[in-house]
Amino acid sequence: MGPGTAEGWLTQRRVAAAVAGVLAAAWALTGCSGPGEPAAPAARSVTAAPAATRTYPPDPRTVAALLRIAQVFNTDYDSGRYGAVYDRWDARSQAIISRAGYIRRHVECPTAPTGAPVRVAGVTRGQDGRWLVRYVVEGSQSVDTWFYLEHRWVFDIILSNPGAAAEYRMPFTKYAAAVGCHPQ
Repeated sequence: MGPGTAEGWLTQRRVAAAVAGVLAAAWALTGCSGPGEPAAPAARSVTAAPAATRTYPPDPRTVAALLRIAQVFNTDYDSGRYGAVYDRWDARSQAIISRAGYIRRHVECPTAPTGAPVRVAGVTRGQDGRWLVRYVVEGSQSVDTWFYLEHRWVFDIILSNPGAAAEYRMPFTKYAAAVGCHPQ
């Protein structure tokens, strides 16, 4: 009953058929396709999607909408809703640090709340599509840079706060030391 016999040939065919069945099952489970077949659609998880691929309802392209959104943005930050804050960042800013990394830094190294609410004071159109949002905290005024991109108002951390952007680029331990944080 060697490989040259009829029974040997049948055994080899059965093994080949079994291997082909296992490969077909593996392709089906991984979403791959066999030669000459169209690729199977990949399964997607809405909750695991990175911020860049999430879809949001369009924001109105009005000054009133930007004022409202900027106020919510600052309130979210002061209230510790860091994921919502990060989700308003533009793609260039999000490339600096992951959403999870940003949230971790603010959870483990919280900024001292002043107790004073942030009040958005106004908006002016800047150059190159920039919108400058003025806000006041305890009498101090600051300006953030926003853009209207792909039907959504987005915040630019690099232009608004270059120092924070540089700190977010640091490894966590260096960031913690730079901001004076000593996580447990």
